[in-house]
Amino acid sequence: MSLDQSLATTIRVFESLLTLRPEIDRAGELILSTLRQGKKLLICGNGGSAAEAQHFSTELVGRYFKNRRALPAIALTADGSLLTCIGNDYGYDAVFSRQIAGLAQPGDLLVVFTSSGNSTNIAAALQEAQRLNLSSIAFLGRGGGRVKGQATVDLIVPGDSGRAAQEAHLFLIHHFCDLIDAETSA
Repeated sequence: MSLDQSLATTIRVFESLLTLRPEIDRAGELILSTLRQGKKLLICGNGGSAAEAQHFSTELVGRYFKNRRALPAIALTADGSLLTCIGNDYGYDAVFSRQIAGLAQPGDLLVVFTSSGNSTNIAAALQEAQRLNLSSIAFLGRGGGRVKGQATVDLIVPGDSGRAAQEAHLFLIHHFCDLIDAETSA
């Protein structure tokens, strides 16, 4: 794919985010209400989506744009020892659900990233969130895959490009960080 084609695809995907406005607004309110209540975000994904999970938690616990208090967020992708322990003892499909079972408290919010929507461990994480009565947000691509409909809010980036979906997910992370920074004091 040429640079021109790649850029055109990405621009189309970003413009299509306007069709998700109700879902984006609902997800933003879920994030803000969770943080207002002093509850935490549990965030996960695989591969590039794992990097997005860590990016989001870093923006919250560290900082995004302005100096403000640290906010509670955990990237369930960041502890290699724990991931390999759970993967070895329970199987890779349980690497996130097992952490949710151990770390989640009532009122916490699960945030998942999957550009395909077909990750078995993400489906298991959403099922565990449902079992614990946690709200959840799913950042999805390629039609949402088999996890479509399992989260409280689905943010399904239109199109067939997993790459463009991940780029749109990062844009949405930063949009939510803008909302958080606007509301949160030092």
